[in-house]
Amino acid sequence: MKVPVIFSSILATVLLLGGCGNTSSNEGEGPNDNQNGATASGEMRTFTAPNGEEVSIPENPERIVTDFYAGEFLAVGANVVGAGSWSFSNPFIEEELKNIKDVGDPVNTEEVLELEPDLIVVMDEEQYETLSQIAPTVVIPYNTAKNVEESLQLFGELANAEAEAAQFLDSFNEEAEAARARVEEVVEDDATFGIYELTDKGDFWVFNDNAGRGGQVIYNALGLKAPDSIDEEVIKTGEMKQLSTEVIPDYAADYMFITDYHPEGDSKLPEMESSPIWQGLEAVKNNRVFINDFDTFYPYDPISVRGQIDLIADMIVERAENNGK
Repeated sequence: MKVPVIFSSILATVLLLGGCGNTSSNEGEGPNDNQNGATASGEMRTFTAPNGEEVSIPENPERIVTDFYAGEFLAVGANVVGAGSWSFSNPFIEEELKNIKDVGDPVNTEEVLELEPDLIVVMDEEQYETLSQIAPTVVIPYNTAKNVEESLQLFGELANAEAEAAQFLDSFNEEAEAARARVEEVVEDDATFGIYELTDKGDFWVFNDNAGRGGQVIYNALGLKAPDSIDEEVIKTGEMKQLSTEVIPDYAADYMFITDYHPEGDSKLPEMESSPIWQGLEAVKNNRVFINDFDTFYPYDPISVRGQIDLIADMIVERAENNGK
């Protein structure tokens, strides 16, 4: 089969890197040797990807490149050398990213080649064929892991860092339990919580428990309840739902957390807040609406979710105090 031009270019570049590199064990080896077992340690193992495909990956990955999963790998102590551009807007991993290369979005294969990874993990399979010529590549589709525990288990296995994953989970559960106790003191037993987003186009969405925006904190870590409409139509289906202004009351909660997304345009928040329908919501009347920063509450990797726990708990407790409860 004829090799496409882009693959030929990648192969030639990898061969050049292999010949000029400082790691003697890789000298003279082509890129496909990575797939077939050539790593610094020489030890490989089989990982079963979510699609059922078995991939040969390093026993102990030492140089990981990923498009969307920097936070997941950092949570289990893995060595990430390259990450997709979007990761660099995440304030919870800002310090860890200082020594990590931005490989673009979509991933720039030349940047990846220069990093000489021994494992590549991507959410988007579009570049799989190209990237898999460089190093063993695993595709982890969006929403594969449903919560922090599943995420730590998955990426702990990929990085051969199960002990680190378990340690992180223990710490996470302790912090969640402490925050839950604080919130329970000021929230009614039957109170409901909803997570929403207003975009720069004026679209209004309601979110589930695993699409960022603080969902894993509110519904999982803090164990708070959603209104029945959100629980049945959004959380249980795993989908997000766009709402017209007229139906917002049907999906309104006692406490409403809204990310205001307007990266390149004006916020539509003043327009929404002036709506008679909005003014009639119980959460608005009771001062229980929280407007949140997108970059802070969009991420849903374990490190970010842990960082969001106290932020959200503090919001709830402080608002209760301000409201005189």
